[in-house]
Formats: sequence, C-alpha cells, structure tokens
Amino acid sequence: MRLLQTLIEEEWPDRAIIFANTKHRCEEIWGHLAADGHRVGLLTGDVAQKKRLRILDEFTRGDLDILVATDVAARGLHIPAVTHVFNYDLPDDCEDYVHRIGRTGRAGASGHSISLACEEYALNLPAIGPILVTQFPVSKYNPGRIDDRSAKTAAPHAPAHRQWSASYWRSA
Repeated sequence: MRLLQTLIEEEWPDRAIIFANTKHRCEEIWGHLAADGHRVGLLTGDVAQKKRLRILDEFTRGDLDILVATDVAARGLHIPAVTHVFNYDLPDDCEDYVHRIGRTGRAGASGHSISLACEEYALNLPAIGPILVTQFPVSKYNPGRIDDRSAKTAAPHAPAHRQWSASYWRSA
C-alpha cells in the first residue's frame, strides 16, 4: 500500500483508476486513500447500480480524482480523460489486462499504466506477456523513496474504515 501511495504522490494523476482483483482489496485501498485525504470513489460489484452511476458521474466531472475498482469498470464504460491506470493486482488473464489499461490513453490522448506485481500475482505475468508488443519494464523501487508511515499513524484509520465501509453499501 505504501508503494501505491508514494507513486500516486509522485505522479499526482489528474484522473486515475486503480484496479484490484477483489472487492476486499478495493475496499482496503479505498479506505487508505480516503483516510489520506484523496478524493476517491469505489466501484465493485456490491455497489448498487444507482450509486455506481453517481460515482462514475462524480469521477467524470472531476469531483473525484481516483476511482478504485474491480474489473466491473474495465469493460464497457467510457470514462474520458483518464490519465493513469494502476494495476494494484495483476489480472488473471491477458484480456482483462488489456481492458484495464485501455481505460487510459483513449482517442489519441496519452496515458500511463503502472502495474504492481507482488509475489501472489506475479505468477500472472506469463499469461499477460504474450499479447504485448513490448515487454514489461521491470523496476525495483527504492524502499528509501517509499513514504514511511508508522504503525501509529496507520492503525487509527483501520477501525473507522471498517465501520464506514460497512455503511457505504447501504447508502445510495
């Protein structure tokens, strides 16, 4: 999580989508970013359709800078001017990867796609690699550049996030 937060602060995207493979991971990312003061929305399959449309509208209007989503936002949605896509988790297959990164750089605009590969999802790299024209540039991020948030700072956000997250689904 610290690496993602540092990348967001370094890149400072105008409009970014962060993809994760599960709703629980999305909730975790959303909670951390919201606690950090980012204008962030959450789109997963559990979010009611009416609320999804409202969140997408807020993101499109620029009221939200970051959208954290499962693959529910990877296909069929036209969201203009997305400057960055972050794959917090690598998807299981190449089609999902292509649809995710296809949310940025649309209609001739430039865009950035950054994929994080932890030990759990690095095994998905071989499934994605064959369809790419270029290879993944692999970089080992300097741990000294990662914003070091102490456990004291992170701990107070967790219980509040769990409470807010639980009520998030019921409001529309």
